[in-house]
Amino acid sequence: MKIVVRVKLLPTPQQASTLQATLHACNEAADHASHTAFTTNVKRNRELRALTYTTIKSRWSLGAQAAQHVIKKTCDAYASLAGNIKAGNLGRPGSKRYRRATEKPITFRPESAQPYDDRMLSWQMEHRTVSIWTVAGRMKRLPFTGEEQQLRLLARHRQGESDLISQNGQWYLLATVDIPEDPCNPAPHGFIGVDLGIANIATTSTGHRHSGRRLNRSRENDRRNRDKLAKKQTRSAKRRAKRRAGKEARRVRDINHKISKHIVAEAQRTGRGIALEDLSGIRERARLKKPQRVTINSWAFAQLGAFIEYKARRVGVPVVYVDPAYTSQECSRCHHIDKRNRPNQAEFTCRNCGFVEHADLNASHVIGDRGWWAWVCGAESQVPALTLIA
Repeated sequence: MKIVVRVKLLPTPQQASTLQATLHACNEAADHASHTAFTTNVKRNRELRALTYTTIKSRWSLGAQAAQHVIKKTCDAYASLAGNIKAGNLGRPGSKRYRRATEKPITFRPESAQPYDDRMLSWQMEHRTVSIWTVAGRMKRLPFTGEEQQLRLLARHRQGESDLISQNGQWYLLATVDIPEDPCNPAPHGFIGVDLGIANIATTSTGHRHSGRRLNRSRENDRRNRDKLAKKQTRSAKRRAKRRAGKEARRVRDINHKISKHIVAEAQRTGRGIALEDLSGIRERARLKKPQRVTINSWAFAQLGAFIEYKARRVGVPVVYVDPAYTSQECSRCHHIDKRNRPNQAEFTCRNCGFVEHADLNASHVIGDRGWWAWVCGAESQVPALTLIA
């Protein structure tokens, strides 16, 4: 199983300036390769290399490996664009979004990630330093730090290339590690159903509720502050809005990591699997008023599901995805479905058998039951392997 470990580099101001110059040079070269690919319609690595390699290497003073990675990065970007077009992710041909993506060359931000292979980057794990290629020559003994468990994984299982990135003035290396998975539990003792929501971000059929009330107040305050900053339209307001957006995204990610870790640990401890709702396309299917759209669509439920999925795969916990239709209206005791079974957001009262329970807890029981039957019928999750930043 492949995951991505992020380590933080600790350069001096002079070293940081050199790393920044390196990224800028590589991305300027990538823009040149992209313009050539667009004008000549040559977007395969070998053919584009024949057209651009010599120019890139001499004009931007890049090493041989760096120049080849720049060209490959450009080809990969056009391959991704072609995949999105084929999948219909850019709308219909002729639409504004389609034309914006296809009528001009792909451009790269000055600090877009640059791939490094083992010829350009070497790790000294015992000293917590790296030796990295730059446009000013080899930068040796550059210290790095990170979470201890992740660094142990990096030392044992690192595989393939690493990416150099810059975020908010900080420097990071994203390294791929290939870790072994525990064998999947072939006979789980039932399934823990997970109901996702707003008042409670996640409610499990074992009775654990991860409340989102305090978080929702913070998100509402963040939303109001963003609206105020957007109205000002000044440079300082835009900088502050960008910092606030990054802070909120990190908070959401941290909370999703904690919730997923708790759910997977409970499933592993009790020998059960995990049942999740298949929420793909929910934004297109759901008909909501504007205030509801803002609240529901702003939480990263897909991220939470992905975190649960990859953490479960690491420890051999089976995961199934079930149809989310009517989970909030179905009784977990008699399975009677009625819109009137849920008189308000928090209460569930079955019109058929009189069963009363918290609405989210009842829904989680329904999801758990559907997960068990999906497993019995052989409908094990076929979600593709994930590559995530740990």
